[in-house]
Amino acid sequence: MAYRIALVDDDRNILTSVSMVLESEGFQVTTYRDGVDALRGLTAEPPDLAVLDIKMPRMDGIELLQRLREKSGMPVIFLTSKDDEVDELLGLRMGADDYIKKPFSQRLLIERVRSIFRRIEAQKASAASPGTASATSLARGELVLDPAQHLCLWKNAPVNLTVTEFLIIQALAQRPGHVKSRDQLIDAAYGEHIYVDDRTIDSHIKRLRKKFREVDKDFSHIETLYGVGYKYNETNAAA
Repeated sequence: MAYRIALVDDDRNILTSVSMVLESEGFQVTTYRDGVDALRGLTAEPPDLAVLDIKMPRMDGIELLQRLREKSGMPVIFLTSKDDEVDELLGLRMGADDYIKKPFSQRLLIERVRSIFRRIEAQKASAASPGTASATSLARGELVLDPAQHLCLWKNAPVNLTVTEFLIIQALAQRPGHVKSRDQLIDAAYGEHIYVDDRTIDSHIKRLRKKFREVDKDFSHIETLYGVGYKYNETNAAA
């Protein structure tokens, strides 16, 4: 069954050209020209992935993502202006999985889209692997991760994570106390052939901490080692 993608942009030319390219790659594409219509459509029929422009009339991409994240962890790729780093970082901190700067190569977009779906398929494959309990769930102290259900629990309370966030905490929790560099976390979350800036990982880590602290205000198990990377501690640690 083909993956379903929602493309949201107020530029009719982008909607037409990008949807044609995505459809030629075998994806089902639904398009929206503003955030209000997109919110209505994405809520009624959630796609497998949404590609959102940030600057749109009536409701911009940032607000749309915020509204979506109230109920959904669907993967989201942001389209950002060439020099608009503020919106780019804000989007990541709010839970976007990736971003692409305009003007962009359509082939780059296709690769980023496929990267997210590869991550989803890898999660499903790992969850379906027989013979090992850790293939279906991972428990580290109060943390439980179940890739089969894309489920994260902290002290038995659910933590709603995006695909990227789930893969980052999974990579850290697999070896508690072991430092993961930003490059290693990029490889774990995006794959070895996708380039993203180091600050992308930093933004995802900030978002992860925020989500865990919404469940437990004393959460501080993701530790920063400045200039080196991050590690997960089963025992409480300063963040």
